[in-house]
Amino acid sequence: MDSNQDNFDLIWGGEEIAKIIGRTPRITFHLLEKGELPAKKVGGRWVAERGQLIRFFMGEAA
Repeated sequence: MDSNQDNFDLIWGGEEIAKIIGRTPRITFHLLEKGELPAKKVGGRWVAERGQLIRFFMGEAA
C-alpha cells in the first residue's frame, strides 16, 4: 500500500467504524453521537480516517 493511500483511507458508516475499533455498532454510534471519536457526519453518514482512529486508540491506551 502506498503512503498516499494511507493518508486518505476513509472508513464510511458507523458499522464499519465499529469493526475497526473493535466495539459493537451500538456502542460505536453512542460514541460518535457524543463526539468521543475522531469522525464527522457527511451527508447523513459517519466517516472517519483509519489512521486517526488508530492513533486515537493508541494514545488512549498509552
